[in-house]
Amino acid sequence: MDVKAAPNGVATIEDRILRITGYYGYYPGYSSQKSTSRSSVTRCKPGSNCPSSHSSISRQLSPLAVTEDSAAPILELQSRGPSGVCGHRVERQSRAGDDGTQTHPESSGQESRLKARCLSCTSVVLKAVWGLLIIFSVSSSWVGTTQIVKITYKNFYCPFFMTWFSTNWNIMFFPVYYSGHLATAQEKQSPMKKFRECSRIFGEDGLTLKLFLKRTAPFSILWTLTNYLYLLALKKLTATDVSALFCCNKAFVFLLSWIVLKDRFMGVRIVAAIMAITGIVMMAYADNFHADSIIGVAFAVGSASTSALYKVLFKMFLGSANFGEAAHFVSTLAFFNLVFISFTPIILYFTKVEHWSSFAALPWGCLCGMAGLWLAFNILVNVGVVLTYPILISIGTVLSVPGNAAVDLVKQEVIFNVVRLAATIIICLGFLLMLLPEEWDEVTLRFINSLKEKKSEEHAEDLADVSVHLRSRSRANGTVSIPLA
Repeated sequence: MDVKAAPNGVATIEDRILRITGYYGYYPGYSSQKSTSRSSVTRCKPGSNCPSSHSSISRQLSPLAVTEDSAAPILELQSRGPSGVCGHRVERQSRAGDDGTQTHPESSGQESRLKARCLSCTSVVLKAVWGLLIIFSVSSSWVGTTQIVKITYKNFYCPFFMTWFSTNWNIMFFPVYYSGHLATAQEKQSPMKKFRECSRIFGEDGLTLKLFLKRTAPFSILWTLTNYLYLLALKKLTATDVSALFCCNKAFVFLLSWIVLKDRFMGVRIVAAIMAITGIVMMAYADNFHADSIIGVAFAVGSASTSALYKVLFKMFLGSANFGEAAHFVSTLAFFNLVFISFTPIILYFTKVEHWSSFAALPWGCLCGMAGLWLAFNILVNVGVVLTYPILISIGTVLSVPGNAAVDLVKQEVIFNVVRLAATIIICLGFLLMLLPEEWDEVTLRFINSLKEKKSEEHAEDLADVSVHLRSRSRANGTVSIPLA
């Protein structure tokens, strides 16, 4: 077919379109020469040498004076022709490689999630193990302290001197904490630097003389009153009764926090407080409202009340404290006790209220054992908050009640009648109700709903298994049965 040239020098409409669109490698007469060039270009198999094709291309393009760059599109199209299958394979491989790069981050993300789950499970298991050890240690130390006091009273009855002596041992709280810091911390700090860091519990300026007298004095008095009233109650009541009555401090903390700190009102904790008060009355009634029994109950309830006031005031003025700040604060209280309250046992000694013949006659073994266990109890309570869940510390405290009951039964110092046993159980139940979190109702509803969902899923799986079993049996018998859902 002859090609007619247009007046503007463009051979055909196709050449005009190529020029307008700016097709790279365009030259006038390209479309007219395309048919001849196609006939001259011979197709080769991939990998074979085709010298004739190159020579025919050069022969067809040389009369038109085309440069090497202008011939590039033809060579490119020619090279794409035989390698079409190979190019498709390469494209598949590249896509597979892209999929591999996409699946690799997914697999690494799954591995990281699995590692995070393993670490979380390990931390939970470690906290649980530490919690069991802390529960046993807290309960044992409190039971030991109470029983040693009862043993000391057989030969030596000076409750205020015993309170003052045991409180002075708390000076060693901060040195024990600093020793643990040196043993476990990677970045060691000097004692003074650590002391100043922990003294921030008193304020940004640290511990000053004004703050020492202003903050330490009321808490030291409350601390001394709590321990002193507890020791007085142990003279009138058994260790089981006193430890059970002391558990009422949780109810008093809630009531004071609700009134003073405006904490959230919870009906279940009001019920727990009522149970605690009921247990107190029943405990006094257990001995038919005997004079010593009523006085002992009053001392134990007073000890629980001052302990609750101490905790509420601490939260009001000082807020929360970490382990180091708590160690610093307790040691500061002990130092205040040593400096400013030492005159009280001296006055009691010379007034013959608490008198002993000589210092050599003092039961130093029992006194040191009581003070050491009391110090261990205070350390364990603060360490336990760091190592495990705080609720386990409270459980360890309430477990001291059955611990003391077991020791009293072995020593035959208590006779459990129905009223005393019921009072002890009611107080302990009220204490446990106090441990419920604020969102306990929502958590309980979620747990019940999850159980219902699991049961429905298991029921659906059972129905599916039954339907598959019926279908297999019907096929074996030659019939088809559709089970009703």
